[in-house]
Amino acid sequence: MIRSTALILAIATALPAAAQIYSWKDKDGRTVYSDVPPPTGEVKTLQHGRILAPVAEPSAAPATDGAPAAADAAKPKSTAERDLEFRQRRAAETEAKAKADKQAAAEADRQRFCEQARNQMNALQSGQRIARPGPSGEREFLDDTARAEETARLQQQIEQNCK
Repeated sequence: MIRSTALILAIATALPAAAQIYSWKDKDGRTVYSDVPPPTGEVKTLQHGRILAPVAEPSAAPATDGAPAAADAAKPKSTAERDLEFRQRRAAETEAKAKADKQAAAEADRQRFCEQARNQMNALQSGQRIARPGPSGEREFLDDTARAEETARLQQQIEQNCK
């Protein structure tokens, strides 16, 4: 009698050790181990510490063309994927900032050129004497024809660059 009771007790304690253990990720991304499977989601079946087979969601319909993309989007991203996305966003932001800075510098240069050209045009039209360095390095004053040529040249540059 004692032997049969000991045998029954040994069998009863060994049964839970042979039971299946389920592993899955909960909605917060934590891994959960249990002897009862979750109602939905992908589950890995474990026994004696080894993975036996992944078990798909029992109520899942067969995959369609759009289903894998939706399933990938619903999965939590790994640290490497998040890091890669962060680096890509950061590179895009840096590139956009560099482009904006370059455009701002070009616009500032254009504004400076336009201001100088308009100032020179005003000086030419005011009638004051204007001198420029000659071929030998000494100052030469503009006569009426040189003044007209310079005025035409500046007017053309202003029309092209300063709109």
